[in-house]
Amino acid sequence: MTFLKQFQAHKGGLLRIKTQLYWYNKGRHDGNPGRVCLILDVYAARQVDNRDIAAAGAANEQAERDGKKVNSVDAFLLVDGVPRWIWLSEADVELL
Repeated sequence: MTFLKQFQAHKGGLLRIKTQLYWYNKGRHDGNPGRVCLILDVYAARQVDNRDIAAAGAANEQAERDGKKVNSVDAFLLVDGVPRWIWLSEADVELL
């Protein structure tokens, strides 16, 4: 089963983001690794126009700069009580 399909099957469940989030609108990392979030929805990466709110881990950004394919998704998560679009790679999360 692919990462996207695993994630889609886990909608309504919880995940732990192992890395800190980089918030594009603030231009910085939040320094809060290990947060637990509720999965509201998920799409293949780069399919959501307004998802540029945050990305987990520097691995996504570096791999994209290097032109490498990253196994990632756009996830609509409940983050600290607020629904947000987050770009997540497989290495950055643990499905609970």
